Amino acid sequence: MRYGYWMPVFGGWLRNVDDERPASWEYARDLAVRAEQIGYDLTLIAELNLNDIKGVDQPALDAWSTAAAIAAVTKTQEIMVAVRPNFHQPALFAKAAANVDRISGGRLSLNVVSSWWADEAKQYGLQFDAHDDRYARTSEWLDVVKGLWTEERFSFAGRFYTTDQAICSPKPAKMPTLYAGGESDAAKTMIAGQCSAYVMHGDPVEAVAPKIVDMKQRANGRPMTFGMAAYAIVRDSEAEAQRELDRITTVRDLPAGYDNFDQWLSGTQLERELKLREYAVSNRGLRPNLVGTPEQLKQRIADYEGVGLDLLLLQMSPQAEEMERFAAQVIGG
Repeated sequence: MRYGYWMPVFGGWLRNVDDERPASWEYARDLAVRAEQIGYDLTLIAELNLNDIKGVDQPALDAWSTAAAIAAVTKTQEIMVAVRPNFHQPALFAKAAANVDRISGGRLSLNVVSSWWADEAKQYGLQFDAHDDRYARTSEWLDVVKGLWTEERFSFAGRFYTTDQAICSPKPAKMPTLYAGGESDAAKTMIAGQCSAYVMHGDPVEAVAPKIVDMKQRANGRPMTFGMAAYAIVRDSEAEAQRELDRITTVRDLPAGYDNFDQWLSGTQLERELKLREYAVSNRGLRPNLVGTPEQLKQRIADYEGVGLDLLLLQMSPQAEEMERFAAQVIGG
């Protein structure tokens, strides 16, 4: 198993607990440097201009300038940066991303995200496509980026984008791995045809296994890597781990971030409790149940490896301290 961590571009990853530092370059830098020393293979840098975790009026680091700076101060970890095609003209993006890859010495990869947040796009005056059109745009966008990265001059005439004998030089030190996620048929078809890695929100093993089988079939023999988001709590006893889980999922006062979760009050009490747990940690991070003792987490991770998962993309809080604990007791323990 490879271990990645989400860069705290929003300051932290808990929506209803305020126990993190504010978003800052200094914290991101120190975390990235230390992560290499203690065994993490990859950092995922999310791209959102508004803070989806702590509230839209709170700071959020820019993904791509942060990625370039992280590339310059690290040596070994893969730098997976989210990119949303409707926010980036592809030819200009290809040029900038190739330079970031050169800075890193060939460690850049992309997490290609077909945008979901209509209000953010509206605020920034950007196109927001209907669902299937997002993947049509993304597929065309990837054609342009890959063309510029592989051909000396690249011309393209499509529905969304055009280029005319465009030059991208220098090219990436190596071709960046293309990750993407999505659960619709349109998303999976695009990913199987255009990308080399499939990333999933958190789910139990029995839900992840058939997704991996399905994507392997869609890829038709092309090798694919499989990753999953998860929130991790490791403690010396189950009781301690459960107390921490209760702490991060208990809501006393509604935080600003709940403004975007407008269904949370609907339904039965049970449904409400489930929604609160889902909302407390993003990307369905609690569903994999990486909560318990080191031995329990190692067994659950082995179960995921057994069905073909290659990469865990971990969120923790407070991040620096919990990453140290996880590295000592699970990665190196």
